[in-house]
Amino acid sequence: MADLKYIAIEGVIGAGKSSLAQKLSEKLGSSLIKEEFEENPFLEKFYDDRKRYAFQTQMFFLINRYKQQQQLNQQELFSRVTVSDYIFQKDKIFAYLNLSGEELKLYESIFPLLERDIPQPDLVIFLQSSLDRLMANIRLRGRKFERNLTRAYLAELSEAYNNFFFKYSNTPLLIVNTSEIDFVNREHDFEELYQQIFRVDRGFIEYFNPEVKG
Repeated sequence: MADLKYIAIEGVIGAGKSSLAQKLSEKLGSSLIKEEFEENPFLEKFYDDRKRYAFQTQMFFLINRYKQQQQLNQQELFSRVTVSDYIFQKDKIFAYLNLSGEELKLYESIFPLLERDIPQPDLVIFLQSSLDRLMANIRLRGRKFERNLTRAYLAELSEAYNNFFFKYSNTPLLIVNTSEIDFVNREHDFEELYQQIFRVDRGFIEYFNPEVKG
């Protein structure tokens, strides 16, 4: 199997990033890095009023992610396997979607200074899913701060993610269509995905579209 020391998982809200990261970490006996979104005091207000609270929400996430990644650097990252449920560069996806004018200029002056110190994963897994599946997942988990998250915003975010990863070339990338699979509750689906992640003949950029089992 492929020798991966640092795996990062990405995807739109509701795609299953944290669930897959948790399952991979448990199977590998690895350390786990989870995004601390619940600590952001502006997030619920942002979903109520994007324009008013975008900058505060964005900057809180940026600094928090940077501090978390700096701790990762200090933990001798490559001495053991690490799984993360985000990549640092995702911050730009949200920034360019939600910021504008002077706020975006300020963000663009800060981000490169922080990004240069961030370690790169050996593999990024991008989980793609349909809007219907994303909305269903979000409703199912019932997080209070996501109650005002709209389908329109989710559609914008999905398009932004797809554009970002269409141009992405920083690290090896595995794009997974998760619309019809359930790697949380169906062990076969998880094991099939696990085999794809650790394939020794996997190319630099690959797309995995699992067959739907009848």
